[in-house]
Amino acid sequence: MTTALERAIGAPAAWPEADHPHQPSGIVRWLTSTDHKVIGMSYTITSVAMLLFGGALAMLIRMQLSSPDSSLLSMQQYNSLFTMHGTFMIFLFVGPFAFGGLANYIVPLQVGAPDMAFPRLNALSYWLYLSGSITIILGFFVAGGTAAFGWVGYAPLSTATYSPGSGADMWIAGLVLTGFSAIFTGVNIITTVFYLRAPGMTMFRVPIFTWNMLVVGVLILIAFPPLTAALVCLWCDRHFGTLIFSAKGGSPILYQNMFWFFGHPEVYILALPFFGIVTEVLPVFSRKPLFGYKGMVFATLAIAALSTGVWAHHMFTTGVVLLPFFSLMSLLIAVPTGIKFFNWIGTMWRGQITFATPMLFSIGFLVTFLLGGLTGMFLAAPPIDFATHDTYFVVAHFHDVVMALVMGGMAGIYFWYPKAFGRTLREGLGKWQFWLLFIGTQIAFTPQYVLGLRGMPRRVATYAGHPGWQFLNQVSTVGAWIIFASFLFFAINVMVSWRKPNPCGDNPWDANALEWWTTSPPPHHNFHDLPPVRSERPVWDANHPNAPAIVHPKRPSVSPPREPIGVD
Repeated sequence: MTTALERAIGAPAAWPEADHPHQPSGIVRWLTSTDHKVIGMSYTITSVAMLLFGGALAMLIRMQLSSPDSSLLSMQQYNSLFTMHGTFMIFLFVGPFAFGGLANYIVPLQVGAPDMAFPRLNALSYWLYLSGSITIILGFFVAGGTAAFGWVGYAPLSTATYSPGSGADMWIAGLVLTGFSAIFTGVNIITTVFYLRAPGMTMFRVPIFTWNMLVVGVLILIAFPPLTAALVCLWCDRHFGTLIFSAKGGSPILYQNMFWFFGHPEVYILALPFFGIVTEVLPVFSRKPLFGYKGMVFATLAIAALSTGVWAHHMFTTGVVLLPFFSLMSLLIAVPTGIKFFNWIGTMWRGQITFATPMLFSIGFLVTFLLGGLTGMFLAAPPIDFATHDTYFVVAHFHDVVMALVMGGMAGIYFWYPKAFGRTLREGLGKWQFWLLFIGTQIAFTPQYVLGLRGMPRRVATYAGHPGWQFLNQVSTVGAWIIFASFLFFAINVMVSWRKPNPCGDNPWDANALEWWTTSPPPHHNFHDLPPVRSERPVWDANHPNAPAIVHPKRPSVSPPREPIGVD
């Protein structure tokens, strides 16, 4: 067995099973593996499939709303589709893609670990997620159809009185399964980061993506148990005659409190992984170190702390929450997010920027998330929220945020695809995809802000021929089709790159973190050796031992020199 010093200086590590010649292959490998890379790829493929399902439902919704009094969908069908669209995107795509897919694959590589801390628990997490996803999808095929009470499942609308049938029960059961999957993943990430770091990797040498995933793991353990408890209580109301969320002996507002106590930390459970992706990409393609590393870490911790105190800004219109407190907390959480934006801009400032596809998606993320974040600050003010809460203004704000996360996710795919497969995706097709996705997002959701300010309510299947509403809805639908076209380019890119591979080296981007030290794709236990870890950029340090430190030149003084005091 090698010593920690031998590992640190690059001696071959004692992984006799490193290349694992007796490992199962084919479908058996995918079904039985506890390798974090296989599980991460399983999460990624499944979550992208959920994205495609949710996107298909979104196209049907936009087609329904492109004209007044449309009869493409019935009221019940529309309610089912927008319920399942939100469920697919929030519960089955964005979160599992980030903390299930990318975190599973990348975090052990970034900390120099051979695997996740609990490999079998990791496999169980994926199978719970897949089982929950299939359970929710099967709701489409039962009598009465799937859940149709909105993706937030507000009681009493979601009780058996107003939403009978087994489709709603399958929605609840599926979310409980995926909730336990997330909780187990959170435990695994936290343990891996704390106990399996490489020699020399102190906490302030951990890459920002892994820092963010550590914080996400903690937030998962805070947020998902209340959601699971709320769903269990809802199940009891539906089947055992309890009145937990009934106005007759219980409280419907209790469900909202339990859901949103999950829901707003969940916003940052979803966002922080993509913050981490962008923070990994920007320094690489700016050819500079990250500006304000410790500031980014403390900003992440501040976001996590504040996120547990803002849930009731979703409940301003209920009249039962303390408006000044939750408004102030909602505005305060913008401060650490603003620090991150300044640090991202500082990282690019005077850098030698290369506009490769991951960099373009990262910049698109910054612009789109800024638009969604600024409109969120408006909604943190109760008077504005009262006027816009049930309008398309909120829909536009929420979708700008989610589409920014999608762009961040695409940046991660293009950035780490060479590490996973030893080949790159096509840059030309990637740039076409970026511009279609970015432009389509602005065309699809900017008109919805105007629709909201003109009074169009959300959650409606039809609307009257109000002046201006139809045109703006048609523009929004055109934007949705452009987004759809962008994903066609992505599918073509994946197929072309797979059939005609463009091989690359182990570190085609000349990147910084430990995952770029090992081979592409990595061996079974990830590393044959490790470089010394003396900073947050160990691979850069090893590959550029003579690189000079970056020194920012001093600006010339604009004031005249002072005369020495006491000299004639």
